[in-house]
Amino acid sequence: MEPDGSVRDVSAPTGDVLLWLERTLVALGLALGLWWLLATAQMRFYASLPVPSTASITQLPGEGLSSAVRRHSAGALQPGVWVAKLEAPSVALTATVIEGSSDDVLARAAGHIEQTAWPGEPGNVGIAGHRDTTFRAVRNLKPGDVLRLTSVSGSYTYRVDRTFVVNPEDVYVLDPTVDPVLTLVTCYPFTFIGQAPKRYIVRASLVEVPPARGSR
Repeated sequence: MEPDGSVRDVSAPTGDVLLWLERTLVALGLALGLWWLLATAQMRFYASLPVPSTASITQLPGEGLSSAVRRHSAGALQPGVWVAKLEAPSVALTATVIEGSSDDVLARAAGHIEQTAWPGEPGNVGIAGHRDTTFRAVRNLKPGDVLRLTSVSGSYTYRVDRTFVVNPEDVYVLDPTVDPVLTLVTCYPFTFIGQAPKRYIVRASLVEVPPARGSR
């Protein structure tokens, strides 16, 4: 109440604040929606790409395809180069795999983790993906589900052995293995807002390899 007995009108400033807050929230929602649409469109574009041909691998004079693959798996591939296609029919997952695991790579597709085995080689093939885009369906994988990884050297079938959660520093999950395995890595919890504190791991074993080239 004012000194003269009148009542101060405080509704106008309050209304302005509420209007500003409403407009801010609408703008934020539109920005997030646009980001989601762009991220989804980019993911679907990369997922729709065909399986890479032998043209993806540079062969030196006198070098066979298998030698070229081994050379590239040792680190000769540049980040962003097409590597393979990953499929999980049971959860309708289809993802392009490109070389590298940087934020730039994972914003576009799944990434072949550097220094892990090349698809088709003995050892541990590591592939990473974002939990809310490329690897969204990974949360639904269960032991026994089939994964298919197709590269220039053929199509390899894996079966999920187990899923588990580790800390980010538990990089032992990417250690070389004697048996051929596939390790999928994404962030966890899946519904966490912001940078998730854990990593969700899917470990699968190779159960079928393509026939040797030239075999009938």
